[in-house]
Amino acid sequence: MNQFHNLFKSPIGLIPALLAAFMAGCGPGIAPIITATSPVVSAPLVTGVATNSRVFATFSQPMAAATLTPTSFMVACPAGTPVTATVGYDAATQTATLTPNPALPPSTLCVATVTTAAQDNTGLALASNFVWSFTTAALADTTRPTVILTVPAAAASNVPNNAKITAAFSEDMDVTTMSGTSFTVANAALGAPVAGTVSYSAAARTATFTPSTPITLANNTSFTATITTAATDLAGNALAGTTAALPNGSNHVWTFATAAVGDTTAAAVTAISPADGTGSVCLAKTVSATFSEPMDAATINATTFSVSDNGVAVAGNVTYDAPSRVASFVPSNAAGFAASRPFVATIMSGSAGVKDLAGNALAGTRVWGFTTGTQPCRRAVNLRTAALFGAFGAAGVTNQGINTVVNGNLGTTAACTLITGFNDAANVYTQTTLNSGAVNGSVYCAPPAPGNATTMAIATQARADALSAYDDLAAMPPGSDPGAGQLGGRVLTAAVYTSAGGSFAITTGDLTLDAQGDANAMWVFQSASSLTVGLSATPRRVLLINGAQAKNVIWQVGSAARIEDGGAMVGTIIALSGVTISTAGQTAQTTLTGRALGLTASVTMVNTTIVAP
Repeated sequence: MNQFHNLFKSPIGLIPALLAAFMAGCGPGIAPIITATSPVVSAPLVTGVATNSRVFATFSQPMAAATLTPTSFMVACPAGTPVTATVGYDAATQTATLTPNPALPPSTLCVATVTTAAQDNTGLALASNFVWSFTTAALADTTRPTVILTVPAAAASNVPNNAKITAAFSEDMDVTTMSGTSFTVANAALGAPVAGTVSYSAAARTATFTPSTPITLANNTSFTATITTAATDLAGNALAGTTAALPNGSNHVWTFATAAVGDTTAAAVTAISPADGTGSVCLAKTVSATFSEPMDAATINATTFSVSDNGVAVAGNVTYDAPSRVASFVPSNAAGFAASRPFVATIMSGSAGVKDLAGNALAGTRVWGFTTGTQPCRRAVNLRTAALFGAFGAAGVTNQGINTVVNGNLGTTAACTLITGFNDAANVYTQTTLNSGAVNGSVYCAPPAPGNATTMAIATQARADALSAYDDLAAMPPGSDPGAGQLGGRVLTAAVYTSAGGSFAITTGDLTLDAQGDANAMWVFQSASSLTVGLSATPRRVLLINGAQAKNVIWQVGSAARIEDGGAMVGTIIALSGVTISTAGQTAQTTLTGRALGLTASVTMVNTTIVAP
């Protein structure tokens, strides 16, 4: 009974333990528990939840739909002020959905509660109320989600015939829209569907198609996987898909070819953070592990990845980032781990442990230790409403290509007439057959129409928030300049880097950012003058390894930034003047996994893909 007592003391941290016990045959009569939520439970709290989002709770066993009502499942924004909402239940996914009407209030701390009035089909209720919190964004979400990674990759060959097929998304998805209808796999030669089941991991933002039997067909048999626009995010926005320029989104389709044999190689942990034996670790440190191959997100949870203090499990939230193959443990306590204490992290192997997409268990259980200090961890720079924008130019935003896509909002404090070559779902901004770019969010600008006082106010706030972030970055204590302003060809660990000469360039080679297994590793680059990425006809890239993530890379640029055509840039660029991406007439696609924010001048782009992380 001790495991049950500890579970209820910290319900989200040890939820999977009870679920595993139930599945192992502890017998009937076990109360239902909540196994996943959207927005997810985390510490610090999830922020930036769109005002038009729905709230989900997934249960460990079939529930009695009649017991899931606005009385038993409620959201209060702020605490003590319940919002008006409807509640529905999807039996197939065992998920309750709360739909606010009207939308949630902006920039507000909300508290979600599922009470003990919620019962399973046998009449058993939750053992205690389940409560979690999140903070809403300033705006509604109009950005269509995209698929950011598939396993297998598009056009992959020799794919093991016993592997699951997965797709990771750019944002949290509506679990009830993930099904065998919205995610299908078919034999391309025969046009025959592959039988299988579809699941979704909210903690990993990943959908998984599991074939009913291994795809044991001949070598190089071609298959087509499709995720349709029936898949939506929490705000109901349909998938942007492979052809993102379509106003209402499109299906995401990719093909791969199987091998004649399966994958029998065990996965391994290739990096850990903190490193084994590290002392004086900051209190809210994320504990993470990087794997040697793509993993099954459903097997990575607080049972298989745990942290203990003198043998007592620490309550925490476990997530898995598919692109970086990093699993992370974040303590539920907002202050982090206890100070000046030794901790042990464990990732389980074996039949009940973590597995790869072919079902192979980890090569062996990985155990390591660290000791906390007394200091807090450095927090990421707060972009506030600017985080909702993929591109923002105070003097306008211009596109000069037909393959430009901005996944996020786009804005300017100038008149809407100074946005050219774009369209969002509602309006066209001076678009021609030669200059046509899609915005998978909304456009905010000043009058004339479609600009108005509201869109102007939103754009003005975004610029003010971006300027505040710029000032925060400029005020940070300066760091080293490892290449006298030249970052090309270097491998850099997380730190603040400051150009002694005022300018940074990535022109002599690619820049690699190595997180060393730390999923929260942050890079800040301070340049008093300019930033240049690549040269004409010589594109350069910023590469992320060992858990590095684009959302944790930020560039403070004192004048202008330029990314040459064909380059692959990473991070949020906040330039005091403007940002230029590629050159008119170029057809090579240039990518920015981040944001281009120009505080006093314009942002211009040619055949550019921007994905706001």
